[in-house]
Amino acid sequence: MKYLRTPLNEEQLNALNIFEEVIFEGTLYTLRDRTHQKLWSNIQSGKEPFNLKNSCIYYCGPVFRDKKIISCGPTTSSRMDKFVEFLLKKGVKVMIGKGKRAPFIGDLCRKYKAVYMITCGGCGAYLAEKIKNFRCVAFPQLGPESIFELEVKEFPLVVAIDTKGRSIY
Repeated sequence: MKYLRTPLNEEQLNALNIFEEVIFEGTLYTLRDRTHQKLWSNIQSGKEPFNLKNSCIYYCGPVFRDKKIISCGPTTSSRMDKFVEFLLKKGVKVMIGKGKRAPFIGDLCRKYKAVYMITCGGCGAYLAEKIKNFRCVAFPQLGPESIFELEVKEFPLVVAIDTKGRSIY
């Protein structure tokens, strides 16, 4: 079991190997399908709503009740594959979601020294308990698909693709 905390550094990420369990603490940014497209468009026009350098993104659209996140399970990561290189070029270092990625994602993780980690699908309520604070940082009009900054503690992950490009798939 390894512990990973933001802010991240290259040494921490290079020490991770596929199949390793990780307990993550720190900041995650939620991104889903529509958000990727909107973020890409904004950055292309010179507007970056938050700093992507050394960031961790979580493929998730939180579910709210009474202004509280009650579920935040991962969504299928492969739908975001076409945006991965763009985000890694901007400095993203950790991607979190569920499921298999296209083979080229391993090559990109090796090139940009990034990792892809998975967490349990179907455990959204459990994962929501790991959120200590949150705020919307971009695109509030998208509701659950807005970009949220989550501060998490003891968030369970497994390394699926490491910085060497090795994949559990």
